[in-house]
Amino acid sequence: MTTSREPRIVIIGAGVSGIASAITLQRNGFHDFVILEKGSDFGGVWHWNRYPGLTCDVPSQLYQFGFAPKPDWSHVFAPGPEIQQYLAGVAEQYGLRPHVRLNSEVVSAEFDENRWRVETGDGTVYDADFVIAATGVLHHPAMPDIPGLAEFTGDVVHTARWDDAVRTEGRRIAVIGTGSTGVQVVSALQPKATSITHFVRSPQWVIWAPMWLPQPGVVGAVLNRLPQVNQALYQAGMTGARVFTDVVTRPSWRRRAVQEYAKLSLRAQVRNPELREQLTPDYQPLCKRQVLSGSYYRALKARNAELVTTGIEAVTPTGIRTADGCHHEVDTIVFATGFKAHNYMRPMNLVGREGLSIDDAWAKGPRAYRMTAIPGFPNLFTVLGPNSPTGSIPLHHAAEVTAKYITAWITRWRAGEFDTVEVTEAATERFEAEVTEALGPTVWNTGCNSWYFTEGGSIDLLPFDRATMESMLAAPDDRDFHLRGA
Repeated sequence: MTTSREPRIVIIGAGVSGIASAITLQRNGFHDFVILEKGSDFGGVWHWNRYPGLTCDVPSQLYQFGFAPKPDWSHVFAPGPEIQQYLAGVAEQYGLRPHVRLNSEVVSAEFDENRWRVETGDGTVYDADFVIAATGVLHHPAMPDIPGLAEFTGDVVHTARWDDAVRTEGRRIAVIGTGSTGVQVVSALQPKATSITHFVRSPQWVIWAPMWLPQPGVVGAVLNRLPQVNQALYQAGMTGARVFTDVVTRPSWRRRAVQEYAKLSLRAQVRNPELREQLTPDYQPLCKRQVLSGSYYRALKARNAELVTTGIEAVTPTGIRTADGCHHEVDTIVFATGFKAHNYMRPMNLVGREGLSIDDAWAKGPRAYRMTAIPGFPNLFTVLGPNSPTGSIPLHHAAEVTAKYITAWITRWRAGEFDTVEVTEAATERFEAEVTEALGPTVWNTGCNSWYFTEGGSIDLLPFDRATMESMLAAPDDRDFHLRGA
């Protein structure tokens, strides 16, 4: 005979994944949960990132929860602060404020018998039957170790920890690093800088897109009055996203068309042969995460801008010296060097069954069964964990689907079917093999070095389409898990 019981749940992180998890639990009758967030507000990556020019590279009407549409985005591609406000607004709308503990960084989570003991930096301890790690991907800034950096007398700032007190107008600015962040910050700072020098180790393909394009107010008004039209627009966007997933996961005429457009974007905007050669990557377009911009090439062609592709040798008290012996005098250094994308829950001390640490479990790189369960860690699930579709499927939707899957397991626990649930090693290895095989024809595997690669050399992405992902997470499969107790 089964008995009903109420689980205690800890959600780590208050970004897209944490919000999706909390609301999904709430809508299924679970209310004994706490959200532990190391930042001072909801938003995750959109809370931490506040650099000039920050813009989402996914259309606004697609970059939202299916259950919480926002008709009145200000732009077709939303600026970062508006996204953070949207996420905080959704949290308010669904009553998550009483559940969140802000400025509460988790320093350890240890499994003991049938429960988790979670501790935050201030010494507060939470006992939990389940832990949901919604810690995201892009939140640990990566800072290169450059000789002489400590002796630099000007301002130094990382885009992921932007300091509004840093003066940029009328300054000689160095931006180190490319990708979407480097492209956006160069475009934003160039007009008012005395000079801006972009240090680029490896150029990116930059696809032209009107990132500044406003969404007409009448569109928001219509969508607000006619929610069915808003829903239809969202579904149309999801259909378009499915086409993009096909582009990156399978060779086809669609992929070739997008790649030719990327090449055309460079040819049409950069007529100077020497500059164009410097900006031409040596790998296929889309191999790295696509970069969208309608202003970057224009900024680089300005009189106060310079592109430097020679390697950096050292930072001096007044500038940057490159390997060719040139010294570039600058007042401010901006690091757009990205994140330690494969840390996930680390550096917290995460310890599972029989003292297994996450560092030992992931000694050869992050791994999880269907992006969400890790062998050796009972009653712990990840949202947007290893092999999540960060380069192919809208993340809000992926988070919603994963949260429903996790909630299905917790519902069974509440009904008394088991005390602990832990994925098997065999099921995890099988999933890894399926992923490895499917990654073969993807564009990410065509010969570039990107942040998608783990330290062990594997590609940390999901190479399947949305229907396959939804099928994988449609319902728990007992054959792939150890169910113990009760």
